[in-house]
Amino acid sequence: MNLQKYLITDPKYYGQNKKEFQKNLTKALKDSNANFVCFRDKSSENYKELIEVFIAVSKAQNIKNIFINTYINEAKKHNVGVHLTSTQFDKIKECKEQNLQVIVSCHTQEDIDYAIKNGADYITYSPIFESPGKSNFKGIEKLKQTLEKNSEIKIFALGGIVSEDHIKQIQSTKCFGFASIRYFV
Repeated sequence: MNLQKYLITDPKYYGQNKKEFQKNLTKALKDSNANFVCFRDKSSENYKELIEVFIAVSKAQNIKNIFINTYINEAKKHNVGVHLTSTQFDKIKECKEQNLQVIVSCHTQEDIDYAIKNGADYITYSPIFESPGKSNFKGIEKLKQTLEKNSEIKIFALGGIVSEDHIKQIQSTKCFGFASIRYFV
């Protein structure tokens, strides 16, 4: 199976103005062949209107796997998936009961066990490589070990993935896919 590509937005790279966001997202989606997309913006006051643009652009680019980070009510309102942060583990069951697809950010085996037990559809496991603001990156060997232990859930490698070399290293594993902000910009 081809490595699935999970593009995650960030206002630092996509902007907070609707027109700028639309232009940057459209270009990133056309250039990337992403299979999964996630709206992630924890700072813009106009995030609701940016979500509208995000969903419209994603659908126009025929993206089937659309997720919204953090904002469960917005995901439900727009009938798309939700990407829960590591502080939202208690929301997994609630989201599944609302028939939402769920991706959960995991950093430890305990996180993964909890996500699986509570019915998450996918997880991101991070950070794999050095990444701004993140410490204790896992590396490829730790990723391989984690994949061996957790074959019952689809795992996206996340964190510091910015180059073709990183992608090749991830392809050498049994990873379902990779997620990144900076790789797609």
